[in-house]
Amino acid sequence: MKPLVSIVMGSASDLPVMSAAAKFLNDLQIPFEINALSAHRVPEMVFDFAKKLCTRGVKVVIAGAGGAAHLPGIIAALTPIPVIGVPIKSANSMDGWDSVLSILQMPSGIPVATVALDGAHNAGILAAQILATGNEELLKKIQQFKNDLADKIAKANDELKNVVFAYRVGGSLQ
Repeated sequence: MKPLVSIVMGSASDLPVMSAAAKFLNDLQIPFEINALSAHRVPEMVFDFAKKLCTRGVKVVIAGAGGAAHLPGIIAALTPIPVIGVPIKSANSMDGWDSVLSILQMPSGIPVATVALDGAHNAGILAAQILATGNEELLKKIQQFKNDLADKIAKANDELKNVVFAYRVGGSLQ
């Protein structure tokens, strides 16, 4: 089995964040790989990795990085496949803003789809949605996931009906 999604992170310390993407892909039975690559510490490895993505059958990259966060952009510059960037609030981060802006503010011609700070779960969902454009079975799984989200909100509103406050007069959905 070959990976359809490549999850890459600047260092193994990013795994607690990036594992959310891996869990989602695993739950949907999408083959993926996980690697640690640093755009600053091993740029030659990143270059080689990114150049070979297409020949290995990878369809989407999820790249997480903290601090200066160049990894997603470097990979996007070297491959024609979609790259989803996950900004990570790291130990050397400025509350994560440096990572967000480094990934978000890519130059014209080198797009990186960017999710929220530490938003690897959404990156996994987006990767699955990209793959689902050409896969009816996966599209049904994504639709079921979305239906389950709606069901959770309906259940939450049912439970909120039982919350009592002296001046509560109802809810806007009642």
